[in-house]
Amino acid sequence: MQLPPYLSTGDRVGITAPARWVGKKDMEFFIGALEEEGWMVESGSIYCRHHQFSGSDEDRLRDLQSMLDDPEIKAVFCARGGYGTVRLLDGIDLNAFARYPKWIAGFSDITALHSCILMKIGTAVLHSAMPYTLRDAAGKGDPGLESLFRALRGEFPHYDLYPDALNRSGRGRGILLGGNLSVLYSLTGTSYQIPTRDAILFLEDVDEYLYHIDRMMQNLKMAGMLEHLNGLIIGSMSDMHDNEVPYGKSAYEIIREVTEPYEFPVCFGFPAGHQDPNLALVLGREVVLEVEKGGCRMEYIQ
Repeated sequence: MQLPPYLSTGDRVGITAPARWVGKKDMEFFIGALEEEGWMVESGSIYCRHHQFSGSDEDRLRDLQSMLDDPEIKAVFCARGGYGTVRLLDGIDLNAFARYPKWIAGFSDITALHSCILMKIGTAVLHSAMPYTLRDAAGKGDPGLESLFRALRGEFPHYDLYPDALNRSGRGRGILLGGNLSVLYSLTGTSYQIPTRDAILFLEDVDEYLYHIDRMMQNLKMAGMLEHLNGLIIGSMSDMHDNEVPYGKSAYEIIREVTEPYEFPVCFGFPAGHQDPNLALVLGREVVLEVEKGGCRMEYIQ
């Protein structure tokens, strides 16, 4: 996997909205934070609205494509998740992007775009907080925002986490891949399905029924995406729902049960996903995951 160039003061960056619509007030804090970092911001046509989307498919694709093609733009921030990015994938032209790679930052529905870039070009991407999710941030000290900016400048800390009762001990090394479970589930069997053999897989999700978490994990299992993992990192599973007749297990317990036949280390509770903080992760970079009784550590290979 290749890494896009890191950012320096004075670089141009772009904001695009490939999924749900956003308002100007939603973007104010993030645009201000980018400018304080010394980056020149190009917002694109992000304030259009077509039903729940930020413009029609054609409009959103045109805006995204212009950001991908522009060699002067060094990073593209996706404004918001929701739904809609997958509708653009087959229309994206990555030829110019391959010549002038740049950081693509976002999470949730943006997992579709991340998977497209990882599969078609083999360029690392940033799973990170987005302008919309940071709209109410208290300031530049927000951990998610700070970790995003540090990653864009080429600073990659190790992460030490408290132990979780469901963790499985072990040590694994591999390329960090993954993102939103629901989106990865929707891409299985397509040309955008990520190759997880020998990888460290990261998963997070929000607003799902517990039985559907099991359905999606069973799908990943039957698709062979769990069999040859070197490690599994589980972020937040936020705002889960249950039926009138309870499923009987939490999202974490469901995942632990599905992965029970395997021996790779499993780390629960990584602070990334639909939560605060949402720490940035470089998908496509090699990491080491160590899970012990005293806690977990994830560290990038330099």
